[in-house]
Amino acid sequence: MDASAEREISQLQQTVENQTALIESLRGENEVLRRKIDAILKRFGLEKKSEAIDPAQLQMLMAGLMPPPPIAGSLPAQTQRVTAAPRRQPVRQPLPKHLPTEEILLVPEEVKQAPEQYKEIGREVTEELDFTPSRFIRRLYIRPKYVAVETKAAPAPKSPSDVVSAVLAELGNKEPKGLLMARLPGRLIEKGFPGAGLMAHVVISKYEDHLPLFRQEKIFRERHGVKIARQTLAEWVAQAAFWLKPIYELIKKQLLARGYLQVDETPIRYLDPDQPGKAQQGYLWVYGAPGGDVVFDWQTSRGKEAPAQFLKEFKGTLQADGYGVYPSLVKDRPEELKLAGCLAHVRRDFFEVVKEDRRAAWFVRQIAHLYGIEKRLRQKRAGPALRAAVRAAESRLILNRIAKVMELWVPQVLPQSGLGKAMAYAQGQWPSLLRYLNDGRLEIDNNLIENAIRPTALGKKNFLFIGHPGAGWYSAVIYSILGSCRRQGIDPHAYLRDVLQRLPNIQTTELSQLTPAAWAKANKANRHPVSR
Repeated sequence: MDASAEREISQLQQTVENQTALIESLRGENEVLRRKIDAILKRFGLEKKSEAIDPAQLQMLMAGLMPPPPIAGSLPAQTQRVTAAPRRQPVRQPLPKHLPTEEILLVPEEVKQAPEQYKEIGREVTEELDFTPSRFIRRLYIRPKYVAVETKAAPAPKSPSDVVSAVLAELGNKEPKGLLMARLPGRLIEKGFPGAGLMAHVVISKYEDHLPLFRQEKIFRERHGVKIARQTLAEWVAQAAFWLKPIYELIKKQLLARGYLQVDETPIRYLDPDQPGKAQQGYLWVYGAPGGDVVFDWQTSRGKEAPAQFLKEFKGTLQADGYGVYPSLVKDRPEELKLAGCLAHVRRDFFEVVKEDRRAAWFVRQIAHLYGIEKRLRQKRAGPALRAAVRAAESRLILNRIAKVMELWVPQVLPQSGLGKAMAYAQGQWPSLLRYLNDGRLEIDNNLIENAIRPTALGKKNFLFIGHPGAGWYSAVIYSILGSCRRQGIDPHAYLRDVLQRLPNIQTTELSQLTPAAWAKANKANRHPVSR
């Protein structure tokens, strides 16, 4: 065999080896992607092959959400198996005492026939909880019209002709002084017919119960025999937002005066008339203070300009997740803003890779100890000073332990593995994560503001998008009012019905009485307990 043939065989062998290596690499990558897809489908309840998922949504979810296959490391698993907490058996709760009560007395027929032959020795009471569907009422404001009358005294007649003149004068003495009629209460819509209760019902059904307007239109028509066009309902929502906006601005002003805010953002689609046929991506930025109200801010961008404009008068600590906009805001105003991190996001990253790498379970357990300390403080209703002292004595030791283990393990874990990414994120957030230790006002995480966002996620699945970019503030105002009602533990329908009825007749100086916090104090009987 000559040299050229040997070189050709050698080249072919090299090509085969390269192709084999490429196939093995692609096979491994395919296995990683398959695991990601399986985990994502399981996480979102789409395990069945018959279920469909939007390819765009799948691509978004796959972007770094789930970890690759387990990485073989030199360190052994050093934690116990993470097990789910035992399920609690449901306990029947007593019926609320504030509900209207209807008593039905059931007397045996034998007693009805001869009551004198029986003596009552006791009663057995069986409770039943029932519901009467909402109903429309037709309210008529009837205003009688009056005119004032004035009778003039006539002189005594001196002759028959004077008598006739006196009678004629008396008949003409009733002189109308002007029309008098009761004043009509201020209306939410001039010459419109919705009352405060109906407008409150439409708003709450859309934004709290997540019923799109076309479904409300159908319910009104088919169940109540009342025909109200969808466009009319949309106009009512806009009018409700218009009336509530001054309260929204007052809540915003009070919120920005605090020294501690939590912030997050959530996407929501909208239709742009300049780009027909395609929904655009908008955002609701959410700001709130633990124990206080919450404010939504509508923007068509997720850039830094939106929170920078909203927070231009705010000074204090901002608690947020790892989105890069927030550190940038603090960098622009280092003397006025401080950044606090969210431990829930760190825990989430470690928890999602437990099945892939058992070493992550150690971090999950350590963070659970931190949350145990916070639970104990809440049960004691500890104030900021006590919280800061306990955290300094107990929580700091745990966080120092976590930091040392990460420093030890980072060189031994592949950076692109699930555990590697989780530790990298935690280390990047570490200075801001430690901030809650020294400030007893701060929470350990950003979960309260994420809970405020949750209703918008349910709403997006039903009404899909905002109809116009200029209408986004309607949703921001109404979500803020309803979210604040939820924070204050008050019935949103009772609040909106009362406030919308009073707003057309109230003075600007009285607006402070209508915020959810002020209304809750004045209506303590309508408050319900609020859980964290």
